[in-house]
Amino acid sequence: MNFKYFKKMNKLSRRSFLSGSAAALATASLAPIATSCQTGPVIPGIDEFGSKFGGVQIGAITYSWRSMPGGLENIAKYCKESGINHIELMSADLETFLGAPARPQGPPRRRAEPGQELPPPTPEEQAEIDAAQVAQEQYNAAVKAFRLGVSAERIAAAKKLFDDAGIGIHIVKFSPSSWSDEEIDYAFTTAKALGANAVCEEVSDRAATKLAPFAAKHGMYAILHNHQQFAQADFNIDTFLAVSPSIKLNFDQGHYYGSTGKDPCEFIRKYHDRIYSIHIKDKTGPTTDPSNYNQVWGQGETPLKEVLLLIKKEGWPIYMDIELEYDIKPWSNAVKEVRNCVQWARNVLI
Repeated sequence: MNFKYFKKMNKLSRRSFLSGSAAALATASLAPIATSCQTGPVIPGIDEFGSKFGGVQIGAITYSWRSMPGGLENIAKYCKESGINHIELMSADLETFLGAPARPQGPPRRRAEPGQELPPPTPEEQAEIDAAQVAQEQYNAAVKAFRLGVSAERIAAAKKLFDDAGIGIHIVKFSPSSWSDEEIDYAFTTAKALGANAVCEEVSDRAATKLAPFAAKHGMYAILHNHQQFAQADFNIDTFLAVSPSIKLNFDQGHYYGSTGKDPCEFIRKYHDRIYSIHIKDKTGPTTDPSNYNQVWGQGETPLKEVLLLIKKEGWPIYMDIELEYDIKPWSNAVKEVRNCVQWARNVLI
């Protein structure tokens, strides 16, 4: 594909860019993937590696590449090939790099026949359940010992891997509210050493009250991520924010809109000073069939374009992280689709 063709592609509208035929999607929006972390992504109009457009930092949660082989080296490679230079890092790949013990396999899942209750386990099944429980307890002890014994040098090696690739880390999603105090301290210490200013957890009373003191101690934030809680009549986000100034939000505007049908721009305007990052995606609304369903960007109903332009207009320092959740077609992969999302966001912001 030549440069003139890419310039033409940049002028396509929000909806038409990703709503063409399968052949058009495969040939037009998917530029050849770089095969080395030393080579920048092929994205039109980007002369240097980076994903900050119109003053808005586009990043990605590394969960977006869950369908691909893991490992920090691979994560850095996927970032480069997707055009992403800032991430919310899921902790599993990080802790594997740092030397965490392997998680044990759980017992086989037991299922009942349709319309019947699950029968009591057989002696053989109970033995498997008991063995899995023992293995889990041993793992819990081993992983705690690992976390409390990680060397600063190993953490520095993880940071260097991303620094050398030109990739910043603004969040580590440890989800540590159920951990011991010593392990929570490890989570914030490690995240800070990696250059992040926040540790993420799913929103709950326990997460807010447990993590806030550690965030304050380290001069960081504990950020809370939502799914469909805003659709619950008794859910009040102010309750969690009131716990501490160290509590901020990892606001998922797709889950918010998909479950409530409410305009996320209104929420962002009200809470922008308490929002650290936003997960960006496109979904159907709660009254559409199928409801609250992940869509290719530009094909859903979420006011994603409006959210991006609001952040640009106001200049709020909020990280905007791609969370790839829509179905990936057999001819594509998560790297290509994240890159499509980067290009879509760039078309909106520039």
